[in-house]
Amino acid sequence: MEPPSRNMKTTPLLSLERFHISEDYGFLLPNPLMPLLNCQFLQSYREQRLAHLVLSLMTMGYVWQRGETQPQKVLPRNLALPLVEVSRNLGLPPILVHSDLVLTNWTPRNPERPMEIGNLDIIVSFPGGESLRGFILVTVLVEKAAVPGIKALVQGVNAILQHSQNSMLQALQQLRLSIQDITRTLGQMHDYVDPDIFYAVIRIFLSGWKDNPAMPVGLIYEGVSTAPLQYSGGSAAQSTVLHAFDEFLGIRHSKESADFLHRMREYMPPSHKAFIEEIHSSPSLRDHILSSANVQLRTAYNQCVEALADLRSYHIAVVTKYLITAATKAKGRRPNRLPRPSQALEERGTGGTIVLNFLKSVRDKTLEAILHQSD
Repeated sequence: MEPPSRNMKTTPLLSLERFHISEDYGFLLPNPLMPLLNCQFLQSYREQRLAHLVLSLMTMGYVWQRGETQPQKVLPRNLALPLVEVSRNLGLPPILVHSDLVLTNWTPRNPERPMEIGNLDIIVSFPGGESLRGFILVTVLVEKAAVPGIKALVQGVNAILQHSQNSMLQALQQLRLSIQDITRTLGQMHDYVDPDIFYAVIRIFLSGWKDNPAMPVGLIYEGVSTAPLQYSGGSAAQSTVLHAFDEFLGIRHSKESADFLHRMREYMPPSHKAFIEEIHSSPSLRDHILSSANVQLRTAYNQCVEALADLRSYHIAVVTKYLITAATKAKGRRPNRLPRPSQALEERGTGGTIVLNFLKSVRDKTLEAILHQSD
């Protein structure tokens, strides 16, 4: 008797609905302020996401109220207890994460109009003014630009299961277009975010208390733990989008980068993390293409990888402008304008990484995934 083949009968098709991912908004929480009166479970989940957003932003405001050189070392119980309770209910760490700042923190001004920055507002704010609004909403639009890519990824996984070369080719072509649209959307950051404001103000409120020289032992959550707890700050690495693309395309990062990226998955909503894990356990796209004689598939795959590497190169340029160049300017800044940075934090991203080395490694490993004729 032949062993059962891995096909539609033995492997369920991948779907976004199974992981509570929106067909229209992707990983964004759809219309966070819209009540869902007929669905108590979703209403409760939405309210808890909003509660986590508010409580975590209050926490960041409290910890960093005196700037990055004088952080608070103890979070009072009236903040610590409710934050930890909501965090446990959601499966999130008790700190501001990407799913708070971006995925939950947006609302349309007019739901009937297109989803563009002039028709969007943030729900909860902290110091940073219009630059903060721009930073959050451009990132919201980046997540929205990823939606066709996420749906293409699902189509691609299912195309392997269904042995459909045409569907796979369409999926790869759509994924490339989506990645390119993400890159173009990220470019709006230059129009709406002042590098000096981002570096001297916004960045501080995104800093966490793990791998942070300003808080080497972490933060005590009063009433929760007598020992300090350590959590990374909000980071683009906590977005599920590129994790999903990497898993689908079979991109493998260096051990140090991979360890950090896997740790960032603990800062995602559990259903989003489960989506990444499902893609990882699905049949390998690279193996499928390597075993195929279809030149169009190989070309389309390589175009996706190249587009992803281009996105990462562009991200390096953005980070250089908003972190490295801004840090250099901040060193010589007069005290009467914006605060000078702590030297120990100058080259670190909000997730606690030495940011440029990490980003370049991730980009270079992406390029290594390109398939050559000898493969």
